[in-house]
Amino acid sequence: MMSILAAQGIWWWRDPASPQPLQWWVLAATVVTETAYLVVMPQWRYRVHRWEVTPEAVYTQTGWFNQERRIAPIVRIQTVDLARGPVAQLLGLASVRVTTASSAGPLRIHGLDHALAVSLVEQLTELTVSDPGDAT
Repeated sequence: MMSILAAQGIWWWRDPASPQPLQWWVLAATVVTETAYLVVMPQWRYRVHRWEVTPEAVYTQTGWFNQERRIAPIVRIQTVDLARGPVAQLLGLASVRVTTASSAGPLRIHGLDHALAVSLVEQLTELTVSDPGDAT
């Protein structure tokens, strides 16, 4: 949104006849579109992104238009990682990555509260250690 508003600001600044009706319409369309985005996207993300851990497997569901569901049996888990970038640290969030031998890559759970992410990593570690599987 900021880049669109910045481009419009440059347009207004560089155009000696500013403000023109077209510029007002474009600004109004930008504000309406971005407000709709801010209202709809968090709810949409909440409805389509899911995860669950059971004693048997880790389940994830991601995607907005192309939804993907993945299941990683506990016996196949090789590593469990917690990651926090600078923005995530600032917001008190973390991501958990569950790696298996799957060619589809690791399962990722983003945007977790830091304490919940730490608890999840500990829980998955305990489950994988207590399971006699070979993680292959």
